Amino acid sequence: MLIIDRETHDAIVAHARRDHPDEACGVVAGPIGSDRPERFIPMLNAAMSPTFYEFDSGDLLRLYREMDENDEEPVIIYHSHTSTEAYPSRTDIALASEPGAHYVLVSTRDGAHEEGAPIDFRSFRIVDGEVTEEEVRVVERYTTGTTPDEKAEL
Repeated sequence: MLIIDRETHDAIVAHARRDHPDEACGVVAGPIGSDRPERFIPMLNAAMSPTFYEFDSGDLLRLYREMDENDEEPVIIYHSHTSTEAYPSRTDIALASEPGAHYVLVSTRDGAHEEGAPIDFRSFRIVDGEVTEEEVRVVERYTTGTTPDEKAEL
């Protein structure tokens, strides 16, 4: 299960809407081993494409160095689909290289890029080409607990 605070959820959705009709992409980092998405990092889609996203290699290298310095890891890797459902494509699956990350997809198709329109926000684990959808629980804020239910406060 992905537990995500409302502010981060809304920031991902806003980024997807803002970059439409191109795919948006980014990372949400968190303390190593916490599974807690805390630091929202919108990235530039270097492909600038409505059908494909690509992190700029220099930006990605800087991000990973920064996460290392902060004892963080990518908890969420997100991107949007502009004309298809929020489900990993074959390319998304082939490029998934963080087995511990939640892969979040947001679909901005059919007018969902407009403010206030319903949005398709889904999360997946992708390990060795195997895609597993997981529940998404949006909470108002995190608490200091250690289990997923203790980490969230409604």
